[in-house]
Amino acid sequence: MHKLFRIFLSIVAGVGLVACKQEVKKETESSKSGREISNVINNDSVLLVEKPNDVDTPEGMVWIPGGELKQGAVPQDKMAMQHEKPAINVLVDGFFMDITEVTNAQFEKFVNETGYVTTAERAIDWEELKKQVPEGTEKPHDSVLQPGALTFKKTKTSVPNLYDFSQWWNWTIGADWKHPNGPESNIIGKENYPVVQISYEDALAYCQWAGRRLPTEAEWELAARAGKKGTTFFWGDDISVLQQRANTWEGEFPVTNTKADGFEFRAPVKSYPPNDYGLYDMAGNVWEWTSDWYNTNYYKEVKAMGEVQKNPQGATKPFTPNNPYAKEKVIKGGSFLCSASYCASYRVSAKMGSSMDSSLEHTGFRTVATVDMLTD
Repeated sequence: MHKLFRIFLSIVAGVGLVACKQEVKKETESSKSGREISNVINNDSVLLVEKPNDVDTPEGMVWIPGGELKQGAVPQDKMAMQHEKPAINVLVDGFFMDITEVTNAQFEKFVNETGYVTTAERAIDWEELKKQVPEGTEKPHDSVLQPGALTFKKTKTSVPNLYDFSQWWNWTIGADWKHPNGPESNIIGKENYPVVQISYEDALAYCQWAGRRLPTEAEWELAARAGKKGTTFFWGDDISVLQQRANTWEGEFPVTNTKADGFEFRAPVKSYPPNDYGLYDMAGNVWEWTSDWYNTNYYKEVKAMGEVQKNPQGATKPFTPNNPYAKEKVIKGGSFLCSASYCASYRVSAKMGSSMDSSLEHTGFRTVATVDMLTD
């Protein structure tokens, strides 16, 4: 549990850290044998494009028309990473998606009705944890083995090595969704902010309660593009309007945020204009979970098949070449920490992998629903 706490233990054991700007290393033959790619190809069925007349749009959601999608990096995107390439051709049935990221108020209602306890609030089991860190890692003092999560901290001076993200993340005991920046923080008056410090497991629990599910990566990109094909951002290719369109890091990361976009950290949902489908914060603010495994070679394998995939579910197994312990899911959209020098993940095709038990102050989620989920 607590993948980011495991990362801090890995530092002690001498295991290096990487950031999202690092290029993926060339895969070895031995690593190729350890993964599989899903082969969900069914081009004979009819694509669901328009919302059926007999199905009502759930409150707080919007219909995303089905269509074809070039999933992955566009040719003009000079910031695209190797795991975004090559772009693949997919077909996606229409579905409903939350207009905003799930808010603190919505998640609080779920917790109040179910008594659910998030992963960041649960006790840490060292016997389980030590199975997931490098052999020989010493057990930390019990005072350290306490429930918590990672919180962001600005640095006082410039950071020459942006691959070492331990410089701006703190393992903070007492940090959770109700105390996103640590035990002294709270969400009072922030009911309309996106809920964060949410692990994949937490997001799934909410989905089960709400009768929803997480989007696939293909669904997320189709929704983010909102009919704009071949553009770097959901609004087009003009980077100069970024601060009017999304909550990102303006200034030198991670030292100074000029707040040119109006916010230093998280922003309330609907603080920026929606895309053409009426979806808010599909770039910046907080990262969003998807249901796909993070596999750096997924696009290459699919492209090699030479076939169009319909409603792809992503790779059947995770694969992260620089972390053999990782079992990560794809997160999309970027966050308030993204800048041109670090991450630049406000691009539609951008993504990262995050362990299912990770809880961070810049990660939340939104849900989707399909016609069959509402009519069964």
